[in-house]
Amino acid sequence: MATQRKLGRTADQRKALLRNQVTNLIWYGRIETTLARAKEVRSVAEKMITLAIREYDKTVEVQKSFHNDKGQIVEVTVTNDSAEKLAARRIMMSYLYDLKEQKTAEESKSEYKERTKDNKHPVVEKLFRELGPKYRARNEEKGCAGGYTRMYKLGPRRGDAAEMVIIELV
Repeated sequence: MATQRKLGRTADQRKALLRNQVTNLIWYGRIETTLARAKEVRSVAEKMITLAIREYDKTVEVQKSFHNDKGQIVEVTVTNDSAEKLAARRIMMSYLYDLKEQKTAEESKSEYKERTKDNKHPVVEKLFRELGPKYRARNEEKGCAGGYTRMYKLGPRRGDAAEMVIIELV
């Protein structure tokens, strides 16, 4: 098993820091941090993206029947997550923080509520809807897996001379 960097913090602070940085990397696509933190973030982020690639298209069609207001039985076809995708979704939800989608300047409050009403976990949905299909197509095109992040070194930080990097999704 690989050893984890301590990053000069207690275990709970380190876990919270990594969760926050992985969530922001997935949501915004790039973050600026120190080299040691970026290496840890890269490890976790690539595992989350790999999980999304493997599971994003596993759904099942289900027939549901229920009684409507008039007492009639109504049958509806619903698309649900398969067991594997549900397990992957729960793993992601347990690790990633929930970020709210931002309201755009020209959008009214009611339009924002309408747009975000069915999306309780936008970061997880972004992994399944955007990043999973994008990186699976990239893997098939290049014939390889992994390497979903890139790091650019920026040089030492003023004050403590820690090596700063920008880590971004490729």
